[in-house]
Amino acid sequence: MSLLHDAGEILLRDCMERKGFAYQPVKENPVPDAREFPYVLDDVAWARKHGYGSDIQHELSEMKRTDANQRYFRGLPSERRAAALTAANGSRPLTVTARTPDGMVYQRSPEGCQSEADTTLYGNLHEWFQAKVTVDALTAIRQGKVIADRRFTEAVEPWAACMRAAGHPYPSPIDLRKQTSSRRPPLSRSEEISLAVTEAQCAHTSGLAKTARELDLRYGRRLERQYQSAVRTYQELRLNALARARELTRNAGTSS
Repeated sequence: MSLLHDAGEILLRDCMERKGFAYQPVKENPVPDAREFPYVLDDVAWARKHGYGSDIQHELSEMKRTDANQRYFRGLPSERRAAALTAANGSRPLTVTARTPDGMVYQRSPEGCQSEADTTLYGNLHEWFQAKVTVDALTAIRQGKVIADRRFTEAVEPWAACMRAAGHPYPSPIDLRKQTSSRRPPLSRSEEISLAVTEAQCAHTSGLAKTARELDLRYGRRLERQYQSAVRTYQELRLNALARARELTRNAGTSS
């Protein structure tokens, strides 16, 4: 939700300025066409325009290289860089802790501008951090369950047959991605687009796209039920933060 992201960036900027540092808010989606296809590339129109997204990756890399915040940070003396990091992220001890459903532990400081922004928007930092860490982790868990599902692996077979018939003998979308990403020299732009379009067309004609979509939805609903407390907390905290976010962004627009 861009409104919450924008409000968080405004809070981060204002806090950093109070601590003597510059910060320019960044967009949530700097390249709107950027997308991920965790199972198979299944958007023919997107493939015709972007291939596998090498143009988007180049644009993102260029944005990172020219990023005003990074340039500012790199230009600071070493002791000021350390102070800027502390201002943004706080200092030890890292007493705000959250555990993902698969057991990974994340920690952060309750101090610093990022924690201050989250507390201002969402209220209880510990509650927000745990809910967000849980919900964020569900994406990878869901995708792992889909890929491991027998129905998905069976649906890959007709996709592979379709690709072979088109002259691209890849046993799975994962293998295709691994082989093309490590290829030297890399695919030319026309080769990339042609292969991506073929993959997307095969995803539909083989039924793989439909199977992946159905399994993704099924496992997503199952995980939401399994972790309904964290999901509900996450949604409620975001919903409750909307009024504060609207006021922040409205005031920022008025003062700019």
